[in-house]
Amino acid sequence: MITRREWLATAGALWLGRGRVGARQAARETLPNGIILPSPWPPRRHTWDAAPQQPPYVIAPPPIIDIDTGRQLFVDDFLIEESGLHRTFHAATYHPASPVLRPTRDYERRDPYERVAGHPSPAAMVFSDGVFFDPADGLYKMWYMAGYQQHTALATSRDGISWTRPALPVVPGTNIVMNRWRDSSTVWLDHQAAGGARFKMAAYDLEAKRLRLYVSGDGVRWTETGQSGVCGDRSTFFRNPFRGTWAFSLRADRPGSLTRYRRYIEVRDFPAANWDEGDPVVWTGADGGDLMRADLRTGPQLYNVDAVAYESLMLGLFTLYRGEQPGREKPNDVCVAFSRDGFHWSRESRTPFISVSERPGDWNWANVQSAGGCCVMAGDTLYFYVSGRQGIPGTELPGECSTGLATLRRDGFASVSDQFPPGAARPGGPMRGSLVTRVLRSSGGHLFVNASVRGRIRAEVLDRDGRPIAPFTIDQSVAVTGDGTRLPLTWKTGTLRAISGQAIRLRFVLDRAELYAFWISPSAAGQSRGYLAGGGPGYAGGVDA
Repeated sequence: MITRREWLATAGALWLGRGRVGARQAARETLPNGIILPSPWPPRRHTWDAAPQQPPYVIAPPPIIDIDTGRQLFVDDFLIEESGLHRTFHAATYHPASPVLRPTRDYERRDPYERVAGHPSPAAMVFSDGVFFDPADGLYKMWYMAGYQQHTALATSRDGISWTRPALPVVPGTNIVMNRWRDSSTVWLDHQAAGGARFKMAAYDLEAKRLRLYVSGDGVRWTETGQSGVCGDRSTFFRNPFRGTWAFSLRADRPGSLTRYRRYIEVRDFPAANWDEGDPVVWTGADGGDLMRADLRTGPQLYNVDAVAYESLMLGLFTLYRGEQPGREKPNDVCVAFSRDGFHWSRESRTPFISVSERPGDWNWANVQSAGGCCVMAGDTLYFYVSGRQGIPGTELPGECSTGLATLRRDGFASVSDQFPPGAARPGGPMRGSLVTRVLRSSGGHLFVNASVRGRIRAEVLDRDGRPIAPFTIDQSVAVTGDGTRLPLTWKTGTLRAISGQAIRLRFVLDRAELYAFWISPSAAGQSRGYLAGGGPGYAGGVDA
């Protein structure tokens, strides 16, 4: 029950919202994984707490976690009831072809700013922008900054490594798609939209201090639909398909300083995205868990957040500013974060996920930052594109700005293993070498794992009270061996279809193995029904269906 005053406040917020998702909701929303969102949503934070925080759904998970959507990753303790395994986070590694796109055209080498004599800063870099696989024509597509704060251009690729600049009609003889002065920008491929709005763009207007909003049917010819509310530069946006919203990641600064953090607002209707100054809420920032560089000893700040739906959760790439010195442009790097509700973030790993080089002269010595869409699929490998600034030693200038590629095993953000590093405490007793999940529910019938196995992995199904369910017991489990991102885990008789929809737990027993993810598929082919970030060859609509 709500009071008349509360009802009037909610109705007023909806009437005044101009397409915004109301700050107050009459009914609390339940996500596909079972998390019930608090009210009001998003939470009305007024200050950013510098103490590291655990997401509320990890502290108090739902009584039953639905796992019908996507692969289930061990990046936090949301899925884990008990564990005798060791969790390791893994960083992406640079592809030897990096940088995969460098400024070579005249318009990419333009730099309107005054620089040290003979040291301009040409640019062909993703500054968020966007990298997606477009199933309509079977191409990887990259939007990027062409010329320092000059244009937005489009490059295409068949393999995600070798890129070409197609001749496009916007500026004849070039691949420019937006001939307008720019700063940060984001492009999104919206698989759910009608043809004329398949692509969305929000580009920061340095004079208006707002995002200019555009839609396009082909990613080449763009139509402006309006402007956002006031925001800072380096503001971006992303799609949250779990809730059907567009979320804006807005730069904010503490009053009287340049201490950066992020504010947040979400909308249902992208073309009409707008807000008043008081609408965005305090969202996230660097905190006491973030690491200082030994050569700077400066408190880190959150420079940007790009995010995307990946399998069963939201993947966040946090660009961290760790300070600056006169002889080197700010050495930003990228850390990784994960969210199960789209707002609160788990950041258990604080080491750089994609780092700067420490060798002067390298393409990424000065600065790296993430791309819109975060990553794309290339078979069993995730491709992460980043801007890299070469810098000019002895100055704070960007130098040549290009686009590099870092790679990671599919689902490879974190693994749990029975192998412990030297000096780490090894649990004994019945949990040694095993992990038990919280209570789960699935309508699927086929269990799969992503694992690297030198010995074996077995599993059993337990009821919600921890009793084995025959015939899915550990002694009937067919051991998984080998290394693969889609390995079936079966029993000698029966499939999980027999207990579809029941509340169960899973117990995994590892012997010289690393386990990255598990899921219960409706098909023996192993589709996860999860989201695939920027997509990839073989997938239509950005979902593993």
